[in-house]
Amino acid sequence: MSDILLEEVFIKRSQQKKKTSPLNYKERWFILTKEKISYYDFDSEKMRRKGLKGSVDLEKIKCVETVQPEANTPQERQFAFQIIYDEGPLYIFAKHEEVRAEWIKKLKEMVRFNKELMQKYHPCFWVDGVWLCCQQEVKQAMGCKVLDSKNDYGLKRRVSRKPLPPTPTEEKPASGPGLVRPLPPQPLEPPASSSILTVIAEYDYSPMTPQDLELRKNEEYSILEKSDANWWRAQDKYGKEGYIPSNYVVEAEKGLEKNDWYCKNMNRSQAEHLLKSENKDGGFLVRDSSKAGKYTVSLLTKGGGETSGVCKHYNICTTPQGQVYLAEKHHFNTIPELINYHQHNAAGMVSRLKHIVSNRPSPPSTAGLGYGVWEIDPRDLTFIRELGNGQFGVVKYGKWQGQHDVAIKMIKEGSMSEDDFIEEAKIMMKLRHENLVQLYGVCTKQRPIYIVTEFLANGCLLTYLKEGLTVHPTTVQLLEMCKDVSEGMAYLESQQYLHRDLAARNCLVDGNGTVKVTDFGLSRYVLDDEYTSSAGSKFPVRWSPPEVLLYCRFSSKSDIWAYGVLMWEVYTLGKLPYERLNNTEIVDQVSRGMRLFRPQLANERIYSIMSSCWSEKPEERPTFQEVALTVQDLLYELQYV
Repeated sequence: MSDILLEEVFIKRSQQKKKTSPLNYKERWFILTKEKISYYDFDSEKMRRKGLKGSVDLEKIKCVETVQPEANTPQERQFAFQIIYDEGPLYIFAKHEEVRAEWIKKLKEMVRFNKELMQKYHPCFWVDGVWLCCQQEVKQAMGCKVLDSKNDYGLKRRVSRKPLPPTPTEEKPASGPGLVRPLPPQPLEPPASSSILTVIAEYDYSPMTPQDLELRKNEEYSILEKSDANWWRAQDKYGKEGYIPSNYVVEAEKGLEKNDWYCKNMNRSQAEHLLKSENKDGGFLVRDSSKAGKYTVSLLTKGGGETSGVCKHYNICTTPQGQVYLAEKHHFNTIPELINYHQHNAAGMVSRLKHIVSNRPSPPSTAGLGYGVWEIDPRDLTFIRELGNGQFGVVKYGKWQGQHDVAIKMIKEGSMSEDDFIEEAKIMMKLRHENLVQLYGVCTKQRPIYIVTEFLANGCLLTYLKEGLTVHPTTVQLLEMCKDVSEGMAYLESQQYLHRDLAARNCLVDGNGTVKVTDFGLSRYVLDDEYTSSAGSKFPVRWSPPEVLLYCRFSSKSDIWAYGVLMWEVYTLGKLPYERLNNTEIVDQVSRGMRLFRPQLANERIYSIMSSCWSEKPEERPTFQEVALTVQDLLYELQYV
């Protein structure tokens, strides 16, 4: 190896090379030489580096700069810097400002003569498919901040060696009796062209605040600003402007949403239920496959003369040239062309596509009840009925402004660290995913305070497993429940959010059977010693890994352990984990290596997912993104007829 110029142990952030990639942070041993910067796996106990994990040639570096920390960033990630090269930003976190400054200075010195140094950069992070500073959604988008010339690599840019012309003076006027004419002004840089994004409304939206803009389904709108990921400023065709929920619209040139046969966010079980309720021979719909970016045609046939039909599922395949097909010999450029053809020709399927079966989904929940609203006036709430008692108090079903369904948690005094939670609620409201229960806002001006959330008609998952399933569930149904939870948790993981109390009792089920995770992060604000101490009788011992039971060490890997137990709950239809043991016995036995048995409804592949979540060493457990992909793969195999 070349002579080492600098070496240091830093935290490195994963590079999110795909939009769906999860974020993780790992300690790496960085070494800088004259040719490259390399990083290695790191054995913290023996203080030595292990295998090479990656490197960047110095000649490929385009920018070295600091990065502004995100809100609520932990202390160990306060001093970030970025190295930009062809594959994007490499984010590195130093322990101290002095160390960061030393590395940035040295790197800038080493790359100052590189050919493609950038003039602009992004001062904030690229997270979950968007630049936090300017909200651009293209990773290669030009930076939004001009590099400070005082800190511009100490560069003397490659300029001509011709001497500068003499400065004009008053002694020798160029012409006429007056002074020398001033030099013409520098031409202004032409503004960067920005094409306005046109979207189509998928749902009607009635304004909830004076700042909101009304949406009418299937009408077009122009997006003017995307500084808030959940609420975009838009303009309608009459020139009226306001904020709209971003999950109510789709880009005009993308997607299948305008087709009646497309059912977005529908799983296999829901498709079968809808087709059988219509009970038409040749009834069909197109839905999202369990794998992102893939689609499935679900078709009901009565080919054998049955009164109740049978559902078949055909995966839409793609050729290497990008064409789509259901039957090997019939390729099409688009999915609408494919559907049109098969509406007239079976071509290998059990039936042609005869009748469009379309559901009219309820609009998704918005991040808050209107743009910028997080404090809710309790006078706008109507209480209808009690749903149950939780850790913090009574939960009731009600209406907001007499029309929007909501669940209202009435926080009993002394149960929660209220001031801390209220600050956190502003951040939690921005978390939005189809498998998370949406926080709409809080009522904090009176006591007790209220937490207002999305209402889900089928209630708690645990009760649903025990009592709510009208027929014996299929393996697919149970796996779809696990998929919903894994995807909601993968999103929380990508936002560096811990749940700390994941269990079937803390998931809810909507009217279509979709499962959503609730109460994420709330356990941090509990004031009950029996709940917060692993010695307490209310502590979720049955869902906790050894490092939590013994040392109270919470992490995304302790959430993963709890997810494995939740999967076990699903496949036992709501049994109590370790039902014959008390808490003390569980702590002892689990610490010694005891694990839950394989449920009768779970095959070996499903049980292997649970078991991987229960590895003794946290670092050997998978991430939620990895679990979600594994579950998706299992479901994907069931897409074929």
